[in-house]
Amino acid sequence: MPLPNFFIVGAPKAGTDLLYYQLDRHPEIYMSPLKEPCYFSTEIRIQNFDPSLQQQVELAAANLRRYLDAGAETKRFGGIVSDLSDYENLFARAEHEKAIGEASVCYLWSQTAAPSIAEMLPHAQIIIVLMDPAERAFHQYLKSFSDGTVDHSFRRHVEIAMTNIYGPDSKICPFHPFLALGEYAQQVKRYLKHFPTRQLTISLYEDTQANYSQWFTGLLSFLGVDTRFAPPDVDVPSKPHLPRLDSLHQPSRSTTERRLVGEITAGALEEKQEEQPDALPRLCPEDRAVLVAYYREDILRLQDLVQRDLSSWLR
Repeated sequence: MPLPNFFIVGAPKAGTDLLYYQLDRHPEIYMSPLKEPCYFSTEIRIQNFDPSLQQQVELAAANLRRYLDAGAETKRFGGIVSDLSDYENLFARAEHEKAIGEASVCYLWSQTAAPSIAEMLPHAQIIIVLMDPAERAFHQYLKSFSDGTVDHSFRRHVEIAMTNIYGPDSKICPFHPFLALGEYAQQVKRYLKHFPTRQLTISLYEDTQANYSQWFTGLLSFLGVDTRFAPPDVDVPSKPHLPRLDSLHQPSRSTTERRLVGEITAGALEEKQEEQPDALPRLCPEDRAVLVAYYREDILRLQDLVQRDLSSWLR
């Protein structure tokens, strides 16, 4: 039974969803039809979610069960696979492909994923992409807001997350592990502990923005597949979609939505949306300063660990 020989482990919102869908098009790569199976992250289990989310999670689990029982023949975004036979079946149709992979961004944050992957698949290759943690948090919030899972401002979201001290036994909720997902130093250190450096590639989101084609080709080389394959344009379902400013005053918009989108944009989006209709709001300097202070020590530790200049994350 084939199993993955590479993993995209995160960070969340750092472009790993796009990477998953692009690699899935490569003729020499087989990707799990289920993105985010979370198998090796035992923290991501139904019983570990906050009671307020239990009904939603149980419904999702029932839908996933039907999907798996039907053979997982179509692409699906998100699921919690805890049974080994279910996990193995995700790769049952892999045949001639050189690289077999899956992508679960919780694996970077998870304390159990790195050692569990190393124990079962010690020769697996690991792809890590890190995003400025303040920006990462803001983009996660935008996605949650566009999905309707939060209905308060970003500043309030951060305040709640910082006020509540979440430990390893805390229940998963919109505020946990919201900030912890950007505490990269210890997360990266776990993978360096369990895998030789030749099996790891650690990139910054900035690398993908500087020259995406070159960066993508480097990943194909890392995976040992044909590097002549160009990254295709694909639609990523996890991208947040906020209403245009000129639609905020329509009767169909709720008072809360109009107020919050106005607060989120805070005057930073109007000109940008004239040129780019799908442009997202920018993180305001005041909120960024709070997050930079929160992550500062972790960023400095990470900088020493990966030997990359992260000074732009500290501004």
